[in-house]
Amino acid sequence: MALLRTTPPRPVDVTAVFPELAPLARPAMRLHPRPGSPSVRDSSIGGPLLWPAQEPWPHCEDAHLHVDTGFRQSPTEVRLRRRLQSRWRPEGRPPVFTSEEEVLQERNAAWLAERFDAGPPGPAECPVPMLPVAQLFLRDIPLLQPPGQADLLQILWCPYEHEPDCKPATALFWRSAAEVGDILASPPEPYEADHPGYVPEPCVLAPETITDYPNSLDLSPELQLILDDWNRWQAAEVDSSYAEYPREFYSTHLGNAPGWKVGGWPPWGRTDPNRRYCAVCEAQMVPLLTIASREWDGDQSPGWAPQEDQAAAAAPHYAGQDPAQPTGVEVGSTDNMQIYVCPTSSEHPHTDLIQ
Repeated sequence: MALLRTTPPRPVDVTAVFPELAPLARPAMRLHPRPGSPSVRDSSIGGPLLWPAQEPWPHCEDAHLHVDTGFRQSPTEVRLRRRLQSRWRPEGRPPVFTSEEEVLQERNAAWLAERFDAGPPGPAECPVPMLPVAQLFLRDIPLLQPPGQADLLQILWCPYEHEPDCKPATALFWRSAAEVGDILASPPEPYEADHPGYVPEPCVLAPETITDYPNSLDLSPELQLILDDWNRWQAAEVDSSYAEYPREFYSTHLGNAPGWKVGGWPPWGRTDPNRRYCAVCEAQMVPLLTIASREWDGDQSPGWAPQEDQAAAAAPHYAGQDPAQPTGVEVGSTDNMQIYVCPTSSEHPHTDLIQ
């Protein structure tokens, strides 16, 4: 893949300061999504899927309340509004649609008018078409562990919030790309989305292999106490502003890389570590994919911004133009969604968690 993104070296070699953490290192791949025009043959976030024409498109069968959410925008309208926002400058004229975007807007308006005239669909009669979230080819993401001859992972979700956790329902598919013949040209799209953050922006990827260390909440009480030993940090010449809470330096700069990633350690914060167990065999499930609202935190952890994005991360930005939110995805309150799978069988159902 041509796009390149590189995580800056960590300010401290964590295993040199704390060799006790070395056994906890895990491989991970930061995906580094960036807005683009991926094809069905590309790994992507929010891009088109290599979906067989003869295979039914996934629909969410839950009963959805098709009422006015106060948002009520189609995925097409969400993406059009984002295009305008990306061109907005406070000192210039308000941006206007291009001729191509005008056509999309007219088509979207006609589609919505037809749907509104028919009235909102009832929950029993209208399964909701799911939206593509991620398409990952094994050739680009060798950390994937697909079953059998599969070399392609596809993840979709329903853009409605589902009880009890108020998050999109997810669907996961493994397949062999070589076995896909005719491709579905025009997948169905949902009537609306509960929130614009549930409509991923098409992004190309710049996968990068890293070594990931656990969130401090994932550590044993003994290791947490070791991280609180300021003498070790001081010997590593860490800024004295962390002297009162030295574990914060680890949490901000060293443990648990942020952003979209495959494998590695899960992020925590909204909840304490919440182990996931397979509903079939009760094995402890493992992290597959982190779906992130932000690639890095501009206030707390700008050092996680790739070297190639450091200038953009430091520059002023306006609404809809934050380089740390390239996918437009927002789950929870700028949280993360973790997709977990069973390590014993790919046929066992996956699970997900907002954290």
